[in-house]
Amino acid sequence: MLTRSILLGFLILAVRAAGAASGEAVYQKRCAGCHDAASERAPSRDALKELSVARILRTLDFGVMINVAYPLSREEREAVAKYLGVDRPDAPAPAQAFCSDRTVTIGASPTPAWKGWGPDLSNTRYTTASGISLNQAGKLKLKWAYAYAGDVSAFAAPTVLGKTLFVGSAGGAVQALSTDTGCVRWLYQASGPVRSAPVAVPNGAKHVLVFTDLTGWVYGIEAETGTQLWKKKVEQHDTTRLTGTAAVLNGTVFVPAASWEETRSSNPEYACCTFRGSITALRAKDGTQIWKTYTIRETPAEHGKTPNGVGTWGPSGAGVWGSPTIDNKRGLLYIATGDNFSSPASDMSDAVLALDIKNGRIVWSKQVTPGDVFSGACTGSTCPGPDHDVGSSVLIEKLPNGRDVLLAGQKSGVVFALDPDRKGEILWQTRVGKGGTNGGVQWGMASDGKQVYAAVSDVVRKASPGAVIQVGLPLDPTQGGGLTALRIGTGEKAWYAAPGKCSDKPGCSPAQPSAVTAIPGVVFSGSVDGHLRAFATEDGRVLWDFDTAREYKTVNGVPGKGGSLDGAGPVAVGGMLFVNSGYARNGGMAGNVLLAFAPEE
Repeated sequence: MLTRSILLGFLILAVRAAGAASGEAVYQKRCAGCHDAASERAPSRDALKELSVARILRTLDFGVMINVAYPLSREEREAVAKYLGVDRPDAPAPAQAFCSDRTVTIGASPTPAWKGWGPDLSNTRYTTASGISLNQAGKLKLKWAYAYAGDVSAFAAPTVLGKTLFVGSAGGAVQALSTDTGCVRWLYQASGPVRSAPVAVPNGAKHVLVFTDLTGWVYGIEAETGTQLWKKKVEQHDTTRLTGTAAVLNGTVFVPAASWEETRSSNPEYACCTFRGSITALRAKDGTQIWKTYTIRETPAEHGKTPNGVGTWGPSGAGVWGSPTIDNKRGLLYIATGDNFSSPASDMSDAVLALDIKNGRIVWSKQVTPGDVFSGACTGSTCPGPDHDVGSSVLIEKLPNGRDVLLAGQKSGVVFALDPDRKGEILWQTRVGKGGTNGGVQWGMASDGKQVYAAVSDVVRKASPGAVIQVGLPLDPTQGGGLTALRIGTGEKAWYAAPGKCSDKPGCSPAQPSAVTAIPGVVFSGSVDGHLRAFATEDGRVLWDFDTAREYKTVNGVPGKGGSLDGAGPVAVGGMLFVNSGYARNGGMAGNVLLAFAPEE
């Protein structure tokens, strides 16, 4: 007998086959109103037809049109891009961008190293080997800037191994750059935007570089040359979004999966919702699946109809947005989950889960917010949940008594300490922000063994009363942000650093959604207003403040401009500080640069 999941898969395939998207029909319905009208803000249809298919698709996936394209399926985006664009390759990178010596050398134990989401398995985003001292933190100067051609967001997480920095981009270009000068050693073009940090896994005398994209693909390429070794999809759902950096242990990579179906459901014609978050273990050398675990046990089923006659499905959601955390001591893998997209609510949404590393079996789960159901299909009266994902990675630290503790930050604005030996029992919880749908802790905290540092978004938009989905609405320049240091043993606040004040530039907000990074004596935090700041871990005073929202002369000759800081935080390694600047989503400021800083000599 066919299982329910197989039947559901057949049904989805049949529906897609019967209703293949027409690019012309999608254009007439979703695009023509602006692009066929005489508008200074929207290019004409004739102008669009001069662009490549790939360029148009990138613009829909994570460019200036992302907010308009959210309700569209991947098939519809591809169809309209093919209808409008020219089928030709993108222009090659300028010759001046490449290094004279393109050799990439990693070695068995690369030094210095920032190996993915952080320098080690604990995901504390703390390193004692940054090469930047407390006294030097206030003397950082821009060394070089590199621009991502054609992009309006720069959100990827960099990895540094020896003298090479590996980083993706919104346009899907993955590049190996010299840390000294920013010149290019090789380029690889992925099928979709690459947000996760690449991770390198030994493969004989060389390494497999594993990373993911925002359309569901996982890649294995040779780190030394950029040559593709394998490519596969870990989730077939067309709203899959792979944002979290894979974790690595003994030749196995653990890939988290999330989704944008929550937003796509704002389309009243969409049957919400069928995606389930997951974690997949793959063999790094060839991409072979070892195991897969879903964060929702039940396969989604149809539970009713909307007033428009569209089916309602559930349970769904509980995506894994952040990088998994490996606990070698207990043989466990920790992941954090987001909210449910549709009813019924599940018991592992907004939770921390512990999985057996060997087989993916869920050993325990600790839900911190039950009943959180939220999506674009909701109205103010039909969403029982507050959209309080536990979206960032779990941190492993030690308490003063020597016992281990797990630290998790939530969009509610609350930081939790959990006991890994008592099935995630809450040891303490402390509020560090107001929280909200785009509030609280979003992309990641840092910890130095004494204190955990949590920056909050708490972004506020100028929305009409009762508005549920506020993507793209103007930002309030007077509200949001803040950085708090908590004592790991008790959760007591050691200090609070108030957010910076916004200027009058468009898209300004003091919100601090991006991940923070710590080195001895210093914690770095970026904000939507484009400022990257260094704070003293002793008392939270500002040691250094650099406004990244400006134009740059870049080492690769591509026009460069900084903007909002959101997503992956800075990387401190090898006596340098690297950060991406530009985030055109959610009302933030566009930008397309990777910036490299070093202490003034």
